[in-house]
Amino acid sequence: MNSFFNKANLMAGLLVGVITFLIALLMSLGSEALVRAVNNVLIAIILLLFVIFLGIFFDILGTAATAAQLAPYNARAAKKVFGAKQAVRIKSNAHKVANYFNDVIGDIAGTLSGAIGAGIVVSLINQFATLDVVLMGGMMTSLIAALTVGGKAIGKSFAIKNANDIIFRLGVVLAYWEKYTHTEFLR
Repeated sequence: MNSFFNKANLMAGLLVGVITFLIALLMSLGSEALVRAVNNVLIAIILLLFVIFLGIFFDILGTAATAAQLAPYNARAAKKVFGAKQAVRIKSNAHKVANYFNDVIGDIAGTLSGAIGAGIVVSLINQFATLDVVLMGGMMTSLIAALTVGGKAIGKSFAIKNANDIIFRLGVVLAYWEKYTHTEFLR
């Protein structure tokens, strides 16, 4: 119990909270501005589906990081295979990767999808006055929940079965990023 409340854990939690706040604020303002600027229900639905898919995608990456095996990446890194060194760092920091990808990005995507869904309901109610607000809100919430939970269930199964390939491909993407930006992740 005492180790749970140590200074390092509290500082790490605070840092995650601040980063989450900033990412959520930027994503929320951006999606809200896009929905208002377009004022088109179809575009808002496409944005909603994109945000849900983004949450599922990052959940797959976070799950794969925890399910992957380290040995294949070490072997590839020893042979200097492009992306293997990054895959080793991803797997070695699986707890951080899963926290940010599954929790931070997943929770932000869930919150944003709810906000976008509410905006869609308000827009539909304004266009079609005969629609029931409570019924439409309940249906939108249920649809978002079903797509998110169902998508993550399918994604987790896929991530566990293909964890090593997923993390190696993510390692290759990070290797390209690091090569061109000279910014190293997960040191």
